[in-house]
Amino acid sequence: MRLSIIIPVYFEEKNIIKVIERIRRAVKTPYTIFIVYDTEKDPTCKSVRNYQKAKTKHNIILLKNSTGNGKGVMNAIKTGFKNAKGEAVVITMADLCDDVAQIDKMFSLVQKGYDIICASRYMKGGRKIGGPLFKSFLSRMAGLTLHYFYKVPTHDSTNAFKMYRRKIFKKIKIASTGGFEYSLEIILKAYRLGYSITEIPTVWKDREAGKSNFKLLGWLPNYIRSYLYVFRKI
Repeated sequence: MRLSIIIPVYFEEKNIIKVIERIRRAVKTPYTIFIVYDTEKDPTCKSVRNYQKAKTKHNIILLKNSTGNGKGVMNAIKTGFKNAKGEAVVITMADLCDDVAQIDKMFSLVQKGYDIICASRYMKGGRKIGGPLFKSFLSRMAGLTLHYFYKVPTHDSTNAFKMYRRKIFKKIKIASTGGFEYSLEIILKAYRLGYSITEIPTVWKDREAGKSNFKLLGWLPNYIRSYLYVFRKI
């Protein structure tokens, strides 16, 4: 196994099997999927366990969020990082928004020596379809200002769909405690430390089923704090 695929879930029973099947069809790099959940009450767990029973051979590990720092997507991702194996780790969501067919391309860039590969919605060839307009505006402005004014080598620092060489986390410690601002934090710390970063265009499509648990106003202060890191440190 050369790659760990981490999928944090929270009541994604309508989507999770579709995500697994998309990965199974698209990804040829040897991998293990780590599905990280908060509570046994989440029906996603039942869907995954039924899938595991139906498949005599599978490469899926169901993990309970075990950081000891509470529930939520950030702690689920930290649990995934803690248990990950192999050369690289990629984060993808269970909402079917990410194009998992790009995972092999991302891994090929790890093999070429890059430490972080960003799936970029805002570079040439990338696109974002759907989703809240204000959230799109903020993520686009954050990515483009960091790229053009501070030379961060991606147009899309905030997208969670990234692949990381696993060993970088020996030097990068994640301070984020809230939501998806961890992605912005990691990219800025990695840039400061001199890790090699590249990007590929991606098409992000809004979720097909289920309800998003992203609360922009609740997480906005954490995003701003991570964004301002560049002004203090670079």
